[in-house]
Amino acid sequence: MGGFVLVSYLKTIYMSKPKYFLYARKSTEDDDRQVMSIEAQLFELRELARKENLEILEEFQESKSAKTPGREVFGEMFAKIEKMDGVGILAWHPDRLARNSIDGGRVIYAVDTRKVVSLRFPTFWFESTPQGLFMLQVAFGQSKYYSDNLSENIKRGVRQKLRRGEWLNLAPFGYTNNPKVRNIEPHPTNARVVTLAFQEYAKGSHTFISLAQFLADLNVVTRNGTPLAKVSIKRLLTHRAYLGFVKHGDEWFDGNFEPIVSPALFESVQKVLQTKERPRKRKIKHDFPFTGLFRCAECGSMISAQWATGKSGGRYRYYRCSKKRGHCSQAYLQESELTRQICARLQTISLCDRYTSWMLDKVKMWEREEIGASQSEVQNLSGGIKANEERMEKLLSAYLDGDVPKEVYLKRKDVLMRSLAALKEQMKDFERGRNNWVEPLREWILDMKQANFLSSSSDLHQIKSFVQKIGTNPLVRDKSAHFAAPVPSQFVAKRRALLPTPAPSARASSHLSDSEVSFCGG
Repeated sequence: MGGFVLVSYLKTIYMSKPKYFLYARKSTEDDDRQVMSIEAQLFELRELARKENLEILEEFQESKSAKTPGREVFGEMFAKIEKMDGVGILAWHPDRLARNSIDGGRVIYAVDTRKVVSLRFPTFWFESTPQGLFMLQVAFGQSKYYSDNLSENIKRGVRQKLRRGEWLNLAPFGYTNNPKVRNIEPHPTNARVVTLAFQEYAKGSHTFISLAQFLADLNVVTRNGTPLAKVSIKRLLTHRAYLGFVKHGDEWFDGNFEPIVSPALFESVQKVLQTKERPRKRKIKHDFPFTGLFRCAECGSMISAQWATGKSGGRYRYYRCSKKRGHCSQAYLQESELTRQICARLQTISLCDRYTSWMLDKVKMWEREEIGASQSEVQNLSGGIKANEERMEKLLSAYLDGDVPKEVYLKRKDVLMRSLAALKEQMKDFERGRNNWVEPLREWILDMKQANFLSSSSDLHQIKSFVQKIGTNPLVRDKSAHFAAPVPSQFVAKRRALLPTPAPSARASSHLSDSEVSFCGG
């Protein structure tokens, strides 16, 4: 009889012992920033259950922050708890269960209603008494305080980095993180690739797909080895980090790192993007290089093109007035003859390599001798920069006072920041001693060199692009094509007839005669 009573007593004690739900959690941060990983928590909790002879009914684990309510696994565990009576929870610490007041209150209420009869923690003592519940509330409160304080510290650190103009996270393509200065700097290779991508797209001849292929040829591809997607190309071409800006949220700030792209190049790319947002769908059935270039001098209509079949059966292209403005008496002009006339015109305004090389060397010498911009120009730029900074401060004050909506504030701020960046870039140019006339002069010389090359070229599309660049008022009348050239090019055309043709041996010389120097403006 005594043995039966003892067995019955032990059975009652055993059956009254609760079964436990094991819960392990870590936040979504990296493993090396966690106090304990999930694997370490599971090992410690299972060891505690073995030592204390606790029966684990089910294990729950998740990787999600407990700062805000809404954890799926935690909700699933409590849904099962609410359907049962007298269960326990086994966790590493109360902050693993909750770091917010809602989840913390849910745990305390479950203890009050006896849905949870035991809470076990290796690092925290708890007993289901008024004092134990009070200490549990204190533990949850401390966890929430730690979470809130950590959030404020992070925000404060971000604000400080923004004030210093430092990049906040991983460097975008074209830059590399420098841990010594806690900022980013241009990558020695990828920065040049970014500049090339902007320069290529600014020409207006690329699509997202062709530019992705251009970058793929430079080994800029996805992890799978395929060209970049369209959205990646657009993100690259619109990323203001390449102007030296830092983004936080939906707002841009001045950065304290070297920009990769100049404001002028960035704006030219944005204009190309805007023009291509809604491109006209045209089916190009034929290749007519000179369409869209000339107008009819008689009626003002554009010159169109079409195929024709000659007497010998061969096909050729010819150009004629589209006559969209009424009757016109102008006849057609074969493409071969039109090409000959354009090349002859380019030849009259061109300069051979010998002269352009001498002139480019002269421009380099003038550029080295140039001492910079005048004081008044520098003062004007400084005044413009100061005025933009004052407008920025007034705009910020108006936004903080609630006088300007956030959408208007962000739009105006973006315009002011880009304008300020352009002014600062101009100031840098002046500080480097570069005058506004140097680059246009150099570009004109290179254009004349290009004209000499294209005068004997067979690339009709390239010839058309060049004529569009330098020519004005291109017209066709009586089977004769003409376009006006810049004034310096007209001077070249007038003086070219007076210039003697150099001997073959003289062409390789780097020195020019007195008459040649006079022609070149020496």
